[in-house]
Amino acid sequence: MMTVNEVSKLTGVSIRTLQYYDKIGLLHPAKYTESGYRLYDDAALEKLQQILLFRELEFPLREIKAIINNPNFDRSKALEQQITLLTLKKEHLENLIDLARGIKMIGVNKMDFTAFDTSKIDEYAAQAKSLWGNTPEYREFEEKNKNRTAQEEKSISTQMMSIFTEFGTMLELAPDAGKVQAQVKKLQDFITINFYNCSDEILYSLGNMYAGGGDFTENIDKAGGEGTAEFVFQAIKIYCKK
Repeated sequence: MMTVNEVSKLTGVSIRTLQYYDKIGLLHPAKYTESGYRLYDDAALEKLQQILLFRELEFPLREIKAIINNPNFDRSKALEQQITLLTLKKEHLENLIDLARGIKMIGVNKMDFTAFDTSKIDEYAAQAKSLWGNTPEYREFEEKNKNRTAQEEKSISTQMMSIFTEFGTMLELAPDAGKVQAQVKKLQDFITINFYNCSDEILYSLGNMYAGGGDFTENIDKAGGEGTAEFVFQAIKIYCKK
């Protein structure tokens, strides 16, 4: 765990900015001390890296929050998009540098403005954003989430994790046990009420993501104990086949 001061020194992000990210629900710390100090784990730092990459690409915070909280968010796919956008941005800057050097050496001998064209960057960025925002589930999530306070978001997140904590108490049961399957239904209903209509198809995709490694797996296993994320996925697979 790292304190907010340590994270600030490591990343160059100011303490005030980290506090603001927490306030708006963009990046919550892993936990708070009894004195109220923020503590960040590796999962939180990975999420901060994603946020900073999007910020480098000049995405507004509101859009970054919507993308990262999207139920279809794929960290690997997002990274590929970020690499493409950064490469386009690099090419754009190189063209501007070449233009400036040319002007310095021989002066302005023709009115060439092609180096200032950012249409390729703008077009690809729009495609990337539409990938995350162009689903009914995402729009429903955005509508439900837009007026929530940071405290309300935190409360919902805590309730969500408590469901996984309850799954952790069932690890000795078979995934198809009645009690476990009832817990899957509880999870599905909670998502539908608080985020978006969670069909069986979406629930299955979420389960696959829960067990797929990274932030989700780490946080779920932290809530319910090692192996909880995979257990939940196995239970969801059975539930969705019924």
